Amino acid sequence: QCPYCLQAKSTVDRVLAAYGDQIRLVYRHYPLPNHPDAVPAAEASMCAAAQEQFWPYHDHLFANTDQLSPAALKEHAVTLGLNMDAFNACFDNREYREAIEEDMAAAREIGVSGTPAFFINGRPLGGAQPFEAFERIIEDELSRN
Repeated sequence: QCPYCLQAKSTVDRVLAAYGDQIRLVYRHYPLPNHPDAVPAAEASMCAAAQEQFWPYHDHLFANTDQLSPAALKEHAVTLGLNMDAFNACFDNREYREAIEEDMAAAREIGVSGTPAFFINGRPLGGAQPFEAFERIIEDELSRN
């Protein structure tokens, strides 16, 4: 539901394409309270991750940001061919609620207050930044190795 995260997605995709195996992307959840569908979407994405489908599900949600109701989240899992018995049990039981809360607590602890928020080898880069902002920090970090 975060328009800035949606804007940043294409930049992150470009960074991943440009740097390939020179970098590693670690995703943490930080659903903002002003986005009421964000927590269920995060939980659903983790249920997809349990079936090794986090990124396809993530990308599908970003392509369908207007379809984030609980029923729609389940329909997205059907579309991706997930095991629906496992997905529904996971989602309905909120199996990843605590893990998402831990992600949020860890983010707050290091000063994150909004999304998207990025850290490149511990160096913060907040907001929907252009590719060049990532490039500057990544190139600097790569030159240190």
